[in-house]
Amino acid sequence: MDIEWFVALAGTQEGEQLALGIAIFSAVTHAIFGAICKSRGDPYFNRAAANIVYSLTSMPIILFVLPFPTRDVAVVLAISFMIHLSYEWFQSAAFSRGAFTLVYPIARGMGPAMTGVFAVMVFGEYLDPVQWFGLVLLSGSIVSLGFVMASDIAADNPARRGLWIAAILAAFTGVNTAIYTIVDAYGIRITENPLTYVFWIFFLGGFGFPVVVAVRWYRLAERPALKPYAIRGFFAGLIGIATFGSMMMATRIGKVAEVAAIRETSIIFATAIGYFFFRETLDAKRLFVIMLIAFGAILIEYH
Repeated sequence: MDIEWFVALAGTQEGEQLALGIAIFSAVTHAIFGAICKSRGDPYFNRAAANIVYSLTSMPIILFVLPFPTRDVAVVLAISFMIHLSYEWFQSAAFSRGAFTLVYPIARGMGPAMTGVFAVMVFGEYLDPVQWFGLVLLSGSIVSLGFVMASDIAADNPARRGLWIAAILAAFTGVNTAIYTIVDAYGIRITENPLTYVFWIFFLGGFGFPVVVAVRWYRLAERPALKPYAIRGFFAGLIGIATFGSMMMATRIGKVAEVAAIRETSIIFATAIGYFFFRETLDAKRLFVIMLIAFGAILIEYH
């Protein structure tokens, strides 16, 4: 990639269009990433394995290919590291307590509207009334999809007792998503070569959540075999580089609020994954909500 050409696209119509395409790519890959982390075994171990893979993958790139971050960029990286650690913990905790199609919509739906507000405050972005309506519609519809899924669980089902805990954890995941999106967008914009910021984020990811999970693994009375997690982590790590890296690069040349909102259409792909691979229910109510999500995205981008 010609980085100078890419950076020069910021603020142009061509840059906005490219950012949209990158955000859609990020949406698809993020749904796959979330499904792998939820698929089998302990979500904590799955996520930690993914972090280790993209940290190891990034190491030779940051050491031998890309320039080192400046002091100002290093400060932002440190802040982002802590926010990502919090996000990963809340996401794994939510996945371990609730169905994928409950947790994922709430976690992702909280982000776009909050990111929009933060983007206006931090970057001075402008959204017209139609875009704000689309943003609220998209966020609200995504969150409502999770509760539609939860409504199918019978009141006397023991699994229902853990749903509100899962929903609260998912909501905190969404808050962290909005915060790290803004922090990372700021960091990548003050970095001369945006790939420096991207790959340092991935490298640092191997020193946070995996350490927390290692302590969790050590304390287990029955420790699971690590080979299956290593295999899932390999694929999740490569997909993680694609989804998180593309998202950050999109915010370098496009409007953060719009990119974040379009990226959260990943819920449409996640719902399809939940239906086809996890055998979760998909009926007329869910399809209607998905249509509202798509309509909200259209209003945001094609106002």
